[in-house]
Amino acid sequence: MTGVTAARPPGLIRIGTRGSALAMTQTGTVAAAITEATGLPTELVEISTAGDRSGAPVAQLGVGVFVSALREALAHKEIDVAVHSFKDLPTAPDERLTIAAVPTRADPRDALITRDGATLATLAQGGRIGTGSPRRIAQLLGYRPDLTAVPVRGNVDTRLRKVATGELDALVLARAGLARLGRVEEITETLDPEVMLPAPAQGALAVECRVDDPSVAKLLAVLDDPATRAAVTAERALLATLEAGCSVPVGGLAEFTDDGELRLRGAVCGLDGARSIRLGRSGPVPTTAAAARLGRDLAAALLAAGADTLLGVERQRHVDGPAGARGTATTETQPAGVGALGQRPDPRRPGNPQAQ
Repeated sequence: MTGVTAARPPGLIRIGTRGSALAMTQTGTVAAAITEATGLPTELVEISTAGDRSGAPVAQLGVGVFVSALREALAHKEIDVAVHSFKDLPTAPDERLTIAAVPTRADPRDALITRDGATLATLAQGGRIGTGSPRRIAQLLGYRPDLTAVPVRGNVDTRLRKVATGELDALVLARAGLARLGRVEEITETLDPEVMLPAPAQGALAVECRVDDPSVAKLLAVLDDPATRAAVTAERALLATLEAGCSVPVGGLAEFTDDGELRLRGAVCGLDGARSIRLGRSGPVPTTAAAARLGRDLAAALLAAGADTLLGVERQRHVDGPAGARGTATTETQPAGVGALGQRPDPRRPGNPQAQ
């Protein structure tokens, strides 16, 4: 983008997106939904972000690297709408912008791709598994300390090719992204959240517009799914209260129960997988404010249970540099009360978690 403010042709909605195949696909879905709901034409505007231009690990690049350029283009009226993977958004709000819609969420779980059909439980001893996410690394090593986590960047095709050629034995990606690209059949196993708790807001999209453009906000509101918004609000409140970013291993997942309450699970892990604190809380969430309170309450419980110590260690590790990518123990801290999640599934038991 040039930074020059451009007037919007009458009726046309300009939608900013990253240029990756996944971003273009999910933004195209939002564009089609806008046109279907409003009858208005849309135009996709490709914007390069700092994260797209760098090959460094995301944890080193910092929060917001995939969204800042989009947000600046939106604030400067170069586009009318921006579509983000919600988990990429910083938890601190941008007062110039508003999240006008959170469409229905895709499956938020993580997915394992292997070359020979092995599951996480049956991967060969010492297998090389590709992921650059500290959250995924920590939980993988907590479940299988013998595995070797290998940092990996690039688009989905590039990553999958590393498995096909034998450079990696396995790969972990978000199931939602593979589904949006029509590649679910390549998933070997969808990982149970009891083993791999997703990133807060994983699988959800955030559709932003300017606060001073209420007409566009009104158009976008038809795309909003209240249940998804409540769930990601709770998850992101958990993350914000913990003051954790992409360099600290934190997982969070909120799901509605059959009786209409929101069940929120959270985990704070040591990067080597040796220790994790996993708790859960449930409650009614008649408003998004109530969902945010649920997230803050769970974060407070995690901190009281010792997560502040783990968070401090991992923040310092990020400053000093990683000490290694292998785990050495599988001890898990699960204080009584506040909804502890129970025993870790046995990694030696075939078919756990459920294979797809």
